Amino acid sequence: MRTINIHEAKTHLSRLVEDAAAGDEIVIAKAGRPVARLVALAGQTRARKIGVLKGKLAVPENFDAPLSGDTLRDFGIDPLHQPT
Repeated sequence: MRTINIHEAKTHLSRLVEDAAAGDEIVIAKAGRPVARLVALAGQTRARKIGVLKGKLAVPENFDAPLSGDTLRDFGIDPLHQPT
């Protein structure tokens, strides 16, 4: 979140609106006192493109194979006392 004065906000309004639409939060101050907040409207997200990564990722055959003892220990799990 950044704070700018009202004169700067008037001068750079187009850029500030683009920044807010991209997710930034801008506080506008008058005489050093915050008076307004510029944020994106809720629910205004870009449509997702289904299948955009198709053919670009590969899932290995052993993806869901049991983890090795070393890997389990890395996660703080004792491989000898696994719940069944």
